Amino acid sequence: MKILIQMKAAGRRRPVLEEVPYELPDQISTLRELLTALVEIEVKRYNEKGTDVQMIPYLTKEEVEDQAAAGKIGFGRIYSEKKADSAKAAENALQCFEDGLVRVFLEGQELTELDEAVCLKEGGRLTLIRLTFLAGRLW
Repeated sequence: MKILIQMKAAGRRRPVLEEVPYELPDQISTLRELLTALVEIEVKRYNEKGTDVQMIPYLTKEEVEDQAAAGKIGFGRIYSEKKADSAKAAENALQCFEDGLVRVFLEGQELTELDEAVCLKEGGRLTLIRLTFLAGRLW
């Protein structure tokens, strides 16, 4: 099943939220299963990243400008040989949701419980929002 996930886009040339298609298994019935499936997809993508070797790495002018706007310029390679653990990453994602650091919206409706039933439809829209704390001091 293919769904669209709204994600924050880096760079000033793209909209703030960009829809990214994800192919998910059909048997997902709860938010816990949905988050676990998404983590598994991302861990697999992370572990495969950086395995290709370019003879002469380069970035286009547009890539440099987009990455500069996001605050970091790089080749997108991972230099560590250590692979991510899917089970630990899923456990961390579920804990973040329980702690209120992640909000999930399916077709505009917030999902609040991990064991809440979800009804995914082909082409459905899911929005994930990671909340961050702002650092600063008051004098």
